[in-house]
Amino acid sequence: MHQKHSDSNRESENCWWDSFFDTWGPISLTIFLYVGIRHFVAEARYIPSGSMLPGLQINDRLIVEKLSLKKRSPLHGEIVVFNSPYSFDEKLIANRQGKTPSKLKCSFITFPLIAWLPFFSDRACDAYIKRVVAVGGDRLVINARGSIVLNGKSIDEPYVKYFCPRRSELNVCRLVNTTIPKGYVFVLGDNRSNSWDSRFWPGGGFLPEKEIIGKATWRFWPINRLGNPE
Repeated sequence: MHQKHSDSNRESENCWWDSFFDTWGPISLTIFLYVGIRHFVAEARYIPSGSMLPGLQINDRLIVEKLSLKKRSPLHGEIVVFNSPYSFDEKLIANRQGKTPSKLKCSFITFPLIAWLPFFSDRACDAYIKRVVAVGGDRLVINARGSIVLNGKSIDEPYVKYFCPRRSELNVCRLVNTTIPKGYVFVLGDNRSNSWDSRFWPGGGFLPEKEIIGKATWRFWPINRLGNPE
């Protein structure tokens, strides 16, 4: 009698486990695969501001590919997504009230659905999107209009339509005359008159290559502008 009771309990436990796994197993596997792909291969991002106008508009959705820049350095003209300057700029970090969040915490904060909850947000966990205009070893000059001279040559940038006004009391463009250190890049928004980019970061403006998440490779929304974001 005792044996039958034990067998019955064991069968009940097995049924409960099978039911639990049938329900949550596929969901857990889906989340695991999603997190793995998002972390190592590619992820979707949206454009939250007008800093890359007119090519990239607010609420455009992009695929950010992460594999190619693990094998090489960024190239001139590539559009890259990178960790917030609040996570690596020493002067911005020094002005924080609390400790800089870990990568694990940022992964949690930026996870879809959770990212929409404002009380979980942290500027150090944000991601930015800009264009690489200079790489390690380059000599870069940026004039008051936002045009660039790279290694002594003026660069034609057909994707830039909004340069800084020639006469403005707002000082929306900042003069730059510098050499980019090895292992770093200099990034600008295509909307030169309205972009918080390397020109304005207080710690020097150089973006470490290791802080780059990936490169923007494909715009999948809106449908009528589907294609390469560059």
